[in-house]
Amino acid sequence: MAKQVTIDAKGMHYTPLNQQIRKAIEDGIDEIVVDNVLGQRFIGNGLRGNTIIRVNGVAGGDLAMFMSGPTVIVSGNAEHAPGNTMDSGKVVIHGSAGDAVAHSMRGGKVFVRGDIGYRGGIHMKQYETQRPILVVGGSAQTFLGEYMAGGLLLVLGLDGVMKAREIGSGIHGGEIVIRGDVDEACLAAGAKKLPLTDEDRARIAPVIREFAADFGLDPEPLVNADYTRIVPASARPFAGKYTWE
Repeated sequence: MAKQVTIDAKGMHYTPLNQQIRKAIEDGIDEIVVDNVLGQRFIGNGLRGNTIIRVNGVAGGDLAMFMSGPTVIVSGNAEHAPGNTMDSGKVVIHGSAGDAVAHSMRGGKVFVRGDIGYRGGIHMKQYETQRPILVVGGSAQTFLGEYMAGGLLLVLGLDGVMKAREIGSGIHGGEIVIRGDVDEACLAAGAKKLPLTDEDRARIAPVIREFAADFGLDPEPLVNADYTRIVPASARPFAGKYTWE
Protein backbone atom coordinates (compact mmCIF):
# COMPACT_ATOMS: atom_id res chain seq x y z
CA MET A 1 0.00 0.00 0.00
CA ALA A 2 1.30 3.44 -0.96
CA LYS A 3 2.48 5.59 1.93
CA GLN A 4 1.24 9.20 1.92
CA VAL A 5 1.98 12.21 4.09
CA THR A 6 0.55 15.75 4.14
CA ILE A 7 2.63 18.83 4.98
CA ASP A 8 1.02 22.17 5.82
CA ALA A 9 3.26 24.88 4.35
CA LYS A 10 1.22 27.84 5.59
CA GLY A 11 3.60 30.56 6.77
CA MET A 12 6.60 28.23 6.48
CA HIS A 13 9.99 29.35 5.13
CA TYR A 14 11.12 27.35 2.12
CA THR A 15 14.15 25.84 3.89
CA PRO A 16 12.29 23.85 6.59
CA LEU A 17 9.60 22.99 4.06
CA ASN A 18 12.11 21.40 1.71
CA GLN A 19 13.80 19.67 4.64
CA GLN A 20 10.47 18.06 5.53
CA ILE A 21 9.93 16.94 1.93
CA ARG A 22 13.40 15.38 1.80
CA LYS A 23 12.86 13.65 5.14
CA ALA A 24 9.58 12.18 3.89
CA ILE A 25 11.33 10.74 0.84
CA GLU A 26 14.11 9.31 3.01
CA ASP A 27 11.38 7.65 5.10
CA GLY A 28 10.02 5.90 2.01
CA ILE A 29 6.90 8.02 1.48
CA ASP A 30 5.38 7.42 -1.96
CA GLU A 31 3.18 10.52 -2.18
CA ILE A 32 3.66 13.88 -0.49
CA VAL A 33 0.83 16.43 -0.41
CA VAL A 34 1.96 19.97 0.36
CA ASP A 35 -0.92 22.29 1.25
CA ASN A 36 -1.07 26.10 1.47
CA VAL A 37 2.00 26.73 -0.66
CA LEU A 38 2.49 30.44 -1.32
CA GLY A 39 5.69 31.10 -3.24
CA GLN A 40 8.07 28.80 -1.36
CA ARG A 41 11.06 28.19 -3.61
CA PHE A 42 13.06 25.14 -4.64
CA ILE A 43 10.36 22.50 -4.07
CA GLY A 44 11.60 19.22 -5.53
CA ASN A 45 15.14 20.49 -6.09
CA GLY A 46 17.66 17.71 -6.70
CA LEU A 47 15.25 14.99 -5.62
CA ARG A 48 15.57 11.46 -7.00
CA GLY A 49 13.30 8.44 -7.10
CA ASN A 50 9.65 7.95 -8.00
CA THR A 51 7.85 10.01 -5.36
CA ILE A 52 4.77 12.02 -6.33
CA ILE A 53 4.66 15.52 -4.83
CA ARG A 54 1.32 17.35 -4.99
CA VAL A 55 1.69 21.08 -4.48
CA ASN A 56 -1.56 22.84 -3.57
CA GLY A 57 -1.08 26.55 -4.09
CA VAL A 58 1.45 28.70 -5.94
CA ALA A 59 4.90 27.14 -6.29
CA GLY A 60 7.88 29.47 -5.98
CA GLY A 61 10.88 29.79 -8.26
CA ASP A 62 13.06 26.95 -9.52
CA LEU A 63 10.50 24.24 -8.91
CA ALA A 64 12.04 20.79 -9.59
CA MET A 65 15.47 22.21 -10.41
CA PHE A 66 18.04 19.41 -10.97
CA MET A 67 15.29 16.85 -10.27
CA SER A 68 15.79 13.25 -11.43
CA GLY A 69 12.72 11.05 -11.39
CA PRO A 70 9.88 12.33 -9.19
CA THR A 71 6.59 13.77 -10.42
CA VAL A 72 5.51 17.21 -9.18
CA ILE A 73 1.88 18.25 -9.71
CA VAL A 74 0.95 21.88 -8.99
CA SER A 75 -2.73 22.71 -8.56
CA GLY A 76 -2.19 26.44 -9.17
CA ASN A 77 0.46 28.62 -10.79
CA ALA A 78 4.25 28.45 -10.63
CA GLU A 79 6.77 31.26 -10.53
CA HIS A 80 9.94 31.51 -12.65
CA ALA A 81 12.02 28.64 -14.04
CA PRO A 82 10.16 25.44 -13.15
CA GLY A 83 12.16 22.51 -14.50
CA ASN A 84 15.45 24.44 -14.43
CA THR A 85 18.20 21.98 -15.48
CA MET A 86 15.86 19.08 -14.74
CA ASP A 87 17.33 15.68 -15.60
CA SER A 88 14.26 13.42 -15.59
CA GLY A 89 10.79 13.14 -14.10
CA LYS A 90 7.71 15.23 -14.74
CA VAL A 91 6.21 18.57 -13.71
CA VAL A 92 2.50 19.21 -14.28
CA ILE A 93 1.26 22.76 -13.65
CA HIS A 94 -2.50 23.29 -13.77
CA GLY A 95 -2.19 27.07 -13.92
CA SER A 96 0.34 29.32 -15.63
CA ALA A 97 4.07 29.76 -15.08
CA GLY A 98 6.54 32.64 -15.13
CA ASP A 99 9.67 33.34 -17.15
CA ALA A 100 12.38 30.88 -18.21
CA VAL A 101 10.25 27.75 -17.90
CA ALA A 102 12.40 24.64 -18.50
CA HIS A 103 15.60 26.72 -18.44
CA SER A 104 18.50 24.46 -19.53
CA MET A 105 16.29 21.41 -19.05
CA ARG A 106 18.05 18.24 -20.21
CA GLY A 107 15.42 15.53 -19.72
CA GLY A 108 11.91 14.77 -18.48
CA LYS A 109 8.68 16.65 -19.15
CA VAL A 110 7.15 19.95 -18.08
CA PHE A 111 3.45 20.41 -18.88
CA VAL A 112 1.83 23.83 -18.28
CA ARG A 113 -1.93 24.07 -18.84
CA GLY A 114 -1.98 27.87 -18.99
CA ASP A 115 0.46 30.47 -20.30
CA ILE A 116 4.18 30.95 -19.74
CA GLY A 117 6.26 34.11 -19.57
CA TYR A 118 9.36 35.21 -21.45
CA ARG A 119 12.25 32.99 -22.60
CA GLY A 120 10.40 29.70 -22.21
CA GLY A 121 12.64 26.76 -23.06
CA ILE A 122 15.81 28.84 -23.08
CA HIS A 123 18.82 26.60 -23.70
CA MET A 124 16.95 23.32 -23.50
CA LYS A 125 19.38 20.61 -24.54
CA GLN A 126 19.52 16.89 -25.20
CA TYR A 127 22.14 14.16 -25.11
CA GLU A 128 21.79 10.65 -26.49
CA THR A 129 18.47 9.31 -25.10
CA GLN A 130 17.87 12.35 -22.87
CA ARG A 131 15.35 14.57 -24.68
CA PRO A 132 13.44 17.20 -22.68
CA ILE A 133 9.84 18.08 -23.52
CA LEU A 134 8.02 21.32 -22.66
CA VAL A 135 4.33 21.58 -23.56
CA VAL A 136 2.41 24.84 -23.09
CA GLY A 137 -1.37 24.70 -23.28
CA GLY A 138 -1.85 28.44 -23.60
CA SER A 139 0.48 31.06 -25.05
CA ALA A 140 4.09 32.13 -24.60
CA GLN A 141 5.86 35.46 -24.51
CA THR A 142 8.86 36.74 -26.47
CA PHE A 143 12.17 34.88 -26.95
CA LEU A 144 10.52 31.46 -26.86
CA GLY A 145 13.15 28.75 -27.37
CA GLU A 146 16.08 31.15 -27.12
CA TYR A 147 19.47 29.44 -27.63
CA MET A 148 17.66 26.11 -27.73
CA ALA A 149 20.07 23.21 -28.24
CA GLY A 150 17.74 20.21 -28.14
CA GLY A 151 14.39 18.78 -27.14
CA LEU A 152 10.78 19.50 -28.06
CA LEU A 153 8.92 22.71 -27.21
CA LEU A 154 5.23 22.43 -28.10
CA VAL A 155 2.74 25.31 -27.81
CA LEU A 156 -0.94 24.43 -28.23
CA GLY A 157 -2.45 27.92 -27.99
CA LEU A 158 -5.70 26.74 -26.41
CA ASP A 159 -6.69 30.05 -24.85
CA GLY A 160 -5.92 32.73 -27.39
CA VAL A 161 -3.48 34.24 -29.84
CA MET A 162 0.20 33.37 -29.70
CA LYS A 163 2.06 36.36 -28.23
CA ALA A 164 5.70 35.43 -28.75
CA ARG A 165 8.07 37.42 -30.93
CA GLU A 166 11.73 36.67 -31.65
CA ILE A 167 10.93 32.95 -31.57
CA GLY A 168 13.98 30.70 -31.65
CA SER A 169 16.60 33.40 -31.21
CA GLY A 170 19.93 31.60 -31.55
CA ILE A 171 18.33 28.16 -31.80
CA HIS A 172 20.89 25.55 -32.88
CA GLY A 173 19.18 22.28 -31.94
CA GLY A 174 15.80 20.79 -31.10
CA GLU A 175 12.45 21.95 -32.42
CA ILE A 176 9.60 24.32 -31.57
CA VAL A 177 6.14 23.22 -32.69
CA ILE A 178 3.29 25.75 -32.53
CA ARG A 179 -0.36 25.09 -33.34
CA GLY A 180 -1.49 27.17 -36.31
CA ASP A 181 0.57 29.34 -38.62
CA VAL A 182 3.44 31.50 -37.39
CA ASP A 183 4.22 34.76 -39.16
CA GLU A 184 7.78 34.91 -40.50
CA ALA A 185 8.12 38.28 -38.77
CA CYS A 186 7.85 36.51 -35.42
CA LEU A 187 10.95 34.39 -36.06
CA ALA A 188 14.33 35.48 -34.75
CA ALA A 189 17.79 35.17 -36.26
CA GLY A 190 18.80 31.56 -36.76
CA ALA A 191 15.27 30.14 -36.93
CA LYS A 192 13.26 28.91 -39.89
CA LYS A 193 9.78 27.42 -40.16
CA LEU A 194 8.72 24.22 -41.87
CA PRO A 195 5.37 22.50 -42.41
CA LEU A 196 4.63 19.60 -40.08
CA THR A 197 5.05 16.28 -41.89
CA ASP A 198 3.08 13.10 -41.22
CA GLU A 199 6.16 11.69 -39.52
CA ASP A 200 6.39 14.77 -37.30
CA ARG A 201 2.73 14.46 -36.35
CA ALA A 202 3.11 10.78 -35.48
CA ARG A 203 6.07 11.69 -33.26
CA ILE A 204 4.32 14.45 -31.29
CA ALA A 205 0.90 12.75 -31.07
CA PRO A 206 1.78 10.65 -27.97
CA VAL A 207 2.99 13.80 -26.21
CA ILE A 208 -0.25 15.63 -27.03
CA ARG A 209 -2.32 12.69 -25.80
CA GLU A 210 -0.39 12.51 -22.54
CA PHE A 211 -0.83 16.26 -22.00
CA ALA A 212 -4.56 16.01 -22.74
CA ALA A 213 -4.95 13.11 -20.30
CA ASP A 214 -3.26 15.08 -17.51
CA PHE A 215 -5.64 18.03 -17.94
CA GLY A 216 -8.85 16.26 -18.95
CA LEU A 217 -8.86 17.49 -22.56
CA ASP A 218 -10.02 15.83 -25.76
CA PRO A 219 -6.76 15.03 -27.58
CA GLU A 220 -8.05 14.34 -31.08
CA PRO A 221 -8.69 17.96 -32.22
CA LEU A 222 -5.19 18.80 -31.02
CA VAL A 223 -3.54 15.82 -32.66
CA ASN A 224 -5.22 16.62 -35.98
CA ALA A 225 -4.70 20.40 -35.93
CA ASP A 226 -2.36 22.34 -38.22
CA TYR A 227 1.08 23.08 -36.77
CA THR A 228 4.18 25.04 -37.68
CA ARG A 229 7.56 23.48 -36.95
CA ILE A 230 10.44 25.85 -36.17
CA VAL A 231 13.98 24.52 -36.39
CA PRO A 232 17.53 25.88 -36.61
CA ALA A 233 18.48 27.49 -39.90
CA SER A 234 22.07 26.65 -39.03
CA ALA A 235 24.03 24.81 -36.35
CA ARG A 236 25.97 28.08 -35.84
CA PRO A 237 23.39 30.87 -36.10
CA PHE A 238 25.75 33.64 -35.01
CA ALA A 239 28.93 32.47 -36.75
CA GLY A 240 29.06 35.62 -38.87
CA LYS A 241 28.96 37.85 -35.80
CA TYR A 242 32.47 36.96 -34.66
CA THR A 243 35.36 39.09 -35.89
CA TRP A 244 37.67 36.15 -36.64
CA GLU A 245 35.26 34.61 -39.16
